[in-house]
Amino acid sequence: MIKSNQMNILTKLLIISFTLLVMAWSSKAQIPLPSPEQISWQEAEIGVVFHYDLHVFDGEKYKQAKNRIVPIADYNIFNPQKLDTDQWISSAKAAGAKFAVLTVTHETGFALYQSDVNPYSLKALKWKNGQGDILANFVKSCRKYGVKPGVYVGIRWNARLGIYDFRVQGDDEFAKNRQQAYKKMCEGMVEEVTTHYGDLFMIWFDGGASDPKTYGADVLPIVEKNQPKCLFYHNAQRADFRWGGSETGTVPYPSWATFSYRSSHAANIEQVSKDDFLLLKRGDPKGTYYMPAMSDAPLRGYNGRHEWFWEPGDEAHIYPVQKLVDMYHGSVGHNSTLILGLTPGPNGLLPQADVDTLAAFGKKINELYNKPIASASGNLHKIELAVPPGKIIERIVVQEDISNGQRVEVFAIEGFKAGKWETIFTGSSIGHKYINVLPNPTAYKKIRLTIKACQGKPMIKKLAVY
Repeated sequence: MIKSNQMNILTKLLIISFTLLVMAWSSKAQIPLPSPEQISWQEAEIGVVFHYDLHVFDGEKYKQAKNRIVPIADYNIFNPQKLDTDQWISSAKAAGAKFAVLTVTHETGFALYQSDVNPYSLKALKWKNGQGDILANFVKSCRKYGVKPGVYVGIRWNARLGIYDFRVQGDDEFAKNRQQAYKKMCEGMVEEVTTHYGDLFMIWFDGGASDPKTYGADVLPIVEKNQPKCLFYHNAQRADFRWGGSETGTVPYPSWATFSYRSSHAANIEQVSKDDFLLLKRGDPKGTYYMPAMSDAPLRGYNGRHEWFWEPGDEAHIYPVQKLVDMYHGSVGHNSTLILGLTPGPNGLLPQADVDTLAAFGKKINELYNKPIASASGNLHKIELAVPPGKIIERIVVQEDISNGQRVEVFAIEGFKAGKWETIFTGSSIGHKYINVLPNPTAYKKIRLTIKACQGKPMIKKLAVY
């Protein structure tokens, strides 16, 4: 028989074990976890978005305010005689892009595919006798080169139909009927692109898709039904990643992969827009939603220009390679995904200067990060790395295993030389990747990562020096 004091000890042990299990479960439950698609998004690190529309062919500088309200007079100016989406995608792949997005509609309202619900589409053109389908070509090229395809659907503006900020102008019965007709057309377009072109990596609604309870089309159920593994960005109901608060291709440090709201900025706009979109830029370390940041910038955005579409005479404004490397460090190196905007010209090709820059950028990133001097991983609060003799450390990379959520809250990186440790950096957010570029490259003998605060157990996927 078990004596009473043994029973008491056994009971206490059971209570302690149960308490520890509850605490462990509670700690894990409080850490927002990414979906497999969000993990793929962050691990991709670099993507591209191709902007193409009618006004590329008008020979004029793009004027956004005009483009949103003035229809293109002759849509048959669209005539890309040398269209080659293989050239687009191979160039993107050379830059290191793992996914590519095509603007199938933008502010003109014109659709770059064969639409049955939007007559203002490639079906209306003399080009290819109305049989062209750039989205089909694009997706085929993506699959050929192993790049994940995505679509960008602009429904917030439609100059052809007089839609401004999702709305038909006016409040009479005629306007209300047109509003409903526009909603149905938008839903029909989303049905088409999510059913006719195979699996999509992501769908991007320019400026969001608004709220279906007000002026927005009810697009989320369509995407969830037809593309259950597709990243959704974004409306008042859901966002799988968030805009990083600027179009500089960077986010400030720290930038957390967690956020305060289920929608990024299609709702709660007053809170989100404070202090120049600081919440979008930094995220929320205590946020209950996993929503990593996107850092987007046009490739032709250097030295006073900021062009998402091809324009004549803009080659001088292509970012230099070193600026793109800095952008990579300020985006991917800050736990964000970098998206570069690319601009095919009126002939249907990406200009050679852009192609060359993308290739040089991809080559440089590969040179910098293809092979570390030394690396380690582990689940301890201290990880130490021996550096081979005579090696100069220029960059340090730390990565968490984000499948377990972003856990590290405070960390320090130290270097050992001349018989003592010195602090290189003290930070907070790591997430998918943190890159520290040393202002003064140094011959450290050892590198040490110390996790000072963490939700649950640290899961360090990689500590590496370059």
